[in-house]
Amino acid sequence: MAEQVFFYGTLRTGFNRTTRAGIDTFLKFAGRASINGKLFDLGIYPAAVPATDARVWGEVFEMADAATVLAALDRIEGYRAAEPERSLYTRVRVAATLDDGRLEDVWVYFYNAPLGRAPRITSGDYVEHLKASGKNQ
Repeated sequence: MAEQVFFYGTLRTGFNRTTRAGIDTFLKFAGRASINGKLFDLGIYPAAVPATDARVWGEVFEMADAATVLAALDRIEGYRAAEPERSLYTRVRVAATLDDGRLEDVWVYFYNAPLGRAPRITSGDYVEHLKASGKNQ
């Protein structure tokens, strides 16, 4: 099976960031899913951090060319494999639960900087958070 990636923020469907990054042609939607974590609103984008007592909602995509997609995503997310401790986001593998109950191993980018006073998105769903707050995608 192709490697998969989990998007929970502005890389989700409807934001057009994957188009701007030139990776749309390498992505195939696999389903809505959730991962263990907590979600925060940084203003212009969200930040997920690992947690066992909450869920973050998003989308899983299969990558036709994982090396190309991950290299583009690493640039977008400020991830440096040689210096993960100095990266804005870190890329890790986690288990995602798809809506149909399947568990899939996916890549996800967790925030790796201080959250400051960023408010928590208690629903764990960035798109729903934007709709509820009246912000546009």
